[in-house]
Amino acid sequence: MEELELILNHADEKMKKIIDALKEHLKSIRTGRANPALLDGIFVKYYGVETPIAQVASISAPEANLLVVQPWDKTALKDVEKAILTSDRDLNPNNDGNIIRIPIPALTADRRKELVKQVKKIAEEFKVQVRNVRRDCNDDLKKLEKGSVSEDILSNTIDKVQEMTDKAIKHVDEIIKIKETSILEI
Repeated sequence: MEELELILNHADEKMKKIIDALKEHLKSIRTGRANPALLDGIFVKYYGVETPIAQVASISAPEANLLVVQPWDKTALKDVEKAILTSDRDLNPNNDGNIIRIPIPALTADRRKELVKQVKKIAEEFKVQVRNVRRDCNDDLKKLEKGSVSEDILSNTIDKVQEMTDKAIKHVDEIIKIKETSILEI
């Protein structure tokens, strides 16, 4: 019985990590509003070391369509600007010598549809990860069948795994629905 609990807990933990990874991944996808999380995942070459932008500058969104990046070390200004320019975020930073202003242009209808497609594709990838956890868990449970676990207990445990999977996939769908809404919001 202890083995069953361990397998279930392990699967539950993995599914939660997948959900957390999805939330983190979606932060970098643009919506119609400026959001400091848009710069997450951008690394600045700071004294020869790749450093997350949030560790070399403060990032704020004073307006709905503007991000302001203020490096703590003024000598890093050019490096921060270069990192933003070379990122895959399609951002055009303006450097005034003290701070970097990044205007966030309004999304066109086509771009919004494109982003929604991208988000749905990402959702499907994360759902596959959840299903892979279910498959691995079920494989581990079936290995126990040959041992000391009865068929009834095993069947009930497999049903619990399916419930966990359904719950995780429903959670993915809810997160994606919220992201789609924020992308389509004008």
